[in-house]
Amino acid sequence: MSSSSDAKGSVANADEGAANGGRRLQFERLFIGGQWVEPASSDRIDVLSPITEELTASVPAGDATDIDRAVEAARRALENDGWGTSSVDERVAVLTKFRACLVAAADEMAALITDEMGCPITQSRNNQVANPIGVLDTYLELAPHYPFTEVRRSVNGAAGLITREPVGVVAAVVPWNMPLLTAIHKVAPAVLAGCTVILKPSPEAPLSAYLLAELLAEAGLPPGVFNLVPAEREASEYLVSHPGVDKVAFTGSSSAGRRIAAICGQDLRRVTLELGGKSAAVILDDADFDATVESLRMGSFRNSGQVCSLKTRVLVSERRAPELVERLVELVRSMPVGDPRDSATQIGPLVSARQRGVVEGYLEIARGEGARAVIGGDKSERFPRGWWVEPTILADVEPGMRVAQEEIFGPVLSVITYRDEDDAVEIANNSAYGLNGSVFTADVHHAIDVARRIRTGTVEINGSPAGFAAPVGGVKGSGIGREGSREGLEHYTEPKAVGLPKALAAELT
Repeated sequence: MSSSSDAKGSVANADEGAANGGRRLQFERLFIGGQWVEPASSDRIDVLSPITEELTASVPAGDATDIDRAVEAARRALENDGWGTSSVDERVAVLTKFRACLVAAADEMAALITDEMGCPITQSRNNQVANPIGVLDTYLELAPHYPFTEVRRSVNGAAGLITREPVGVVAAVVPWNMPLLTAIHKVAPAVLAGCTVILKPSPEAPLSAYLLAELLAEAGLPPGVFNLVPAEREASEYLVSHPGVDKVAFTGSSSAGRRIAAICGQDLRRVTLELGGKSAAVILDDADFDATVESLRMGSFRNSGQVCSLKTRVLVSERRAPELVERLVELVRSMPVGDPRDSATQIGPLVSARQRGVVEGYLEIARGEGARAVIGGDKSERFPRGWWVEPTILADVEPGMRVAQEEIFGPVLSVITYRDEDDAVEIANNSAYGLNGSVFTADVHHAIDVARRIRTGTVEINGSPAGFAAPVGGVKGSGIGREGSREGLEHYTEPKAVGLPKALAAELT
């Protein structure tokens, strides 16, 4: 990203010697209609370093006028400029160029994400950037073969031309914890379906979205197909309720998701929601405990515990609980806590003082409910600045405790014991959420049977990921709809049926 004002215009200046160990970036413009434009308001969003607590960047805070301009630009690109009727080949070609741009900028993107929200740099490279590229590759492979147009015949001889047309203008609202991945999960299928997008990044982590806008422009995405407007809560709510928006795609907390669903429901606006989780790792007695615990290193503590799909409830039999707790303590001791810019760090700071306060509050609740911190259990005193919480293993956790029911979003793992397999499944399903989960056992065929009994969007066997070709999303309080692969692309299309005369049907087939 340029350190001075340039043709792209996204970076107005970059002062050397910022407290974050590098530059302090001052962004002055919004990306609307293919141009870097002056915001209507002078309001700003300050980005504070999770490492030093000092100002690391500042971006404009878009208001209702900026939202109106972005929606107008997106509508114009969709309808007047022809993106909605462009060919799949055109869409694939521009996103293929974007992929090359993203690969070239991978190190810069990873560093930005680490600076803005504190993800350890090795995980930023391997998860925050590499995984979005994998998602993008999956969509690029899928789109040319997706049945945007097909002829179907009925048993009575009637024939219909079925088309899947773009749903329209999409408001994509993404969180701070996985800013690029959640953006790509929305932007890629939307663009490939022929939609246009307004991206609203989180106030805590907008910097990666600026680089994303630059890369899309560099790839030649036509003006107005992608627009970027950072905003605070009031303007964000204006965006998701805007009459010019046809669909809202949101990733974030369940409470915010309920509010967005209520707003969209008033106008019957299409909406997909990927929300919170309190996922269970069911460890059966025959599991390989060495492999299981190692899997939980990233399966439970990735991104310093700030991922909605992490397994934050570990279910183990009463007989083997002491052994597991001992191994989990050793796991935590083996995970370096420190500066997220250090490639050796596995646990970094939390994103904000507010988030650290939330986690500290839950640790206090855990103590009050009778849970026991066998390691950790408090904010870290090792660092004079920054928002660290020591990684924590909680034992003596009962299934109904708040720390077993509510999403903490920090490096806190609750160990819950079960009597038998039926009890384990019942505890796993005893949740308002249903996003992810896992089953650990030596009998992988039996694991599938157990997985089918767990009511959640994804279940991993022995830590094996479902992969980029699998849908992502949940049931109950974890959301509505799916992202990823075919299911994700379908949410950005509207099917239309056209009745065909028999001769025309024969011609088209």
